[in-house]
Amino acid sequence: MYQATVNDRKFTVETEDISATKGQIDGQAFGLDVLKMQAGMWHVIRDNRSYTVISEGFDDENRVWKLTINGKPVQVGVKNKMELLMEQLGLNTSAGKKVNDLKAPMPGLVLRSVAQEGDTVKKGDTLLVLEAMKMENTIKSPGEGTVQKIMVQPGQAVEKGQVLITFR
Repeated sequence: MYQATVNDRKFTVETEDISATKGQIDGQAFGLDVLKMQAGMWHVIRDNRSYTVISEGFDDENRVWKLTINGKPVQVGVKNKMELLMEQLGLNTSAGKKVNDLKAPMPGLVLRSVAQEGDTVKKGDTLLVLEAMKMENTIKSPGEGTVQKIMVQPGQAVEKGQVLITFR
């Protein structure tokens, strides 16, 4: 699954591969005929409409394809399943952008807090232990930083997406 963003409009794309020629966009089946004209240039037919697509490059930091479609510049943001999950957890996969919140990946019960407010943590350090579906889940630091506030306490039930820890 991928999420594509075009002109601030988000689409869910279900395919095996982002370069696939068939799949679903927001639940609607799509099919494409694609002919590669040369490196970075394709002729695409969808719903009996013809498009010339030229890749101007991929901005890896912002995860955006810069395209020209029939002479018009278009930017398409692309996030894969892992990037969407990281975003839901309050983590950030882009280098250079600060993580402010760590969110619960699922509903559960806070068993213990390993980190304390004011602690300096490194990427991968254990911060909390959350019990969900009778399993202990270790919640780790997404990067280096300082714990500003722990928003939960042991024994507290949390919902998916609830902020657990804020960083400064």
